[in-house]
Amino acid sequence: MIEARPPPCYPAAMSKSRVVVAMSGGVDSSVAAALLHQEGYEVVGITMRLWTEDDSEAPTHARRCCGVEDVDSARRVCQVLGVPHYVINYERQFQAQVVQPFVEEYRRGRTPIPCIACNQHLKFDALLKRALALDAAFVATGHYARVRPQPDGSYALLKGRDHNKDQSYFLYGMGQEELRRALFPVGELDKPQVRALARELGLPVADKPESMDICFIPDGDRRRFLAERLGANPGAIVDSSGQVLGEHAGVAFYTVGQRQGLGLATGRRTYVSRIEAASNTLVVGPEEELLAIGLLASQLRFVGGQPPDATQAVAARIRHRATEAPAWVRMIGPREAEVRFATPQRAVAPGQALVLYQGEQVLGGGVIEAALPAAKE
Repeated sequence: MIEARPPPCYPAAMSKSRVVVAMSGGVDSSVAAALLHQEGYEVVGITMRLWTEDDSEAPTHARRCCGVEDVDSARRVCQVLGVPHYVINYERQFQAQVVQPFVEEYRRGRTPIPCIACNQHLKFDALLKRALALDAAFVATGHYARVRPQPDGSYALLKGRDHNKDQSYFLYGMGQEELRRALFPVGELDKPQVRALARELGLPVADKPESMDICFIPDGDRRRFLAERLGANPGAIVDSSGQVLGEHAGVAFYTVGQRQGLGLATGRRTYVSRIEAASNTLVVGPEEELLAIGLLASQLRFVGGQPPDATQAVAARIRHRATEAPAWVRMIGPREAEVRFATPQRAVAPGQALVLYQGEQVLGGGVIEAALPAAKE
């Protein structure tokens, strides 16, 4: 039997508190609610209605978020636990703060991460405010991450214990107030343990498939989704010297590092090395042109409020699944920085998140604005 308990960073005195659990209808948030309920928290399940479009013909794992099935799954879990469940409509905020910026960033030739915007604006802003209005002390989610109180009274954000499922990358924007109110009950568990707990506790979502990467694109066809909203805007594909090699369908359909779908016959592997949205141009080249010695980042936020010392090496992650690289951070503005890598990194894409770590701890992060090409060093 797997011992079901919240992480040890949750003092026993907290267990009588009311907590709003963001319930997506998936196994992670369901187990989060069950663990907190077992510990004596007064659990209130809330499903955030973010997107109404749904394809009833699509496979279960490919349906959009907040569909009828997801709401029903969350409701049935709450019935098993004997706790209240509510559905609250946040579609307007989701469109304005997540979907529209996502489309606009691609229009600009950048590669955004909508999950980060959703966590920042919806789960730990709009939902947190609703939780406080309901006299709840905390908001809990099914994220694989951990919060750890520090001796000085501050809070640290840590990676999830299961590094294969770690979602701390998507939470780097959380500040002290959000961390003080956040609970991540599955952060100490790995995915097989979460599944096993769901079966052990009789939750009807124990074997529910994983959700897709971008919840509002059911079939994963980002290009189709963007084409419906942006249309086609053909332009030139050129090499680094400016020689025209072909034509693209629109810069929104490509990202730095992409090799497939270019339609070029160059006789060698060719990748998107740069996107110049202002001139509607796609710059391509060999893999070595993807290497960068550093990057420029903006909109930086630090969990503890202060950036790392410029002489202190940190671990930088430039994509969710990227291997962390030793790096140094030099602030060049209130929320802007130049980051230099110990060794060149591949395919640094504007619009992606730069997240900085020190061991298991998230220091903070920001938005990548530009790569510093290795060839110009």
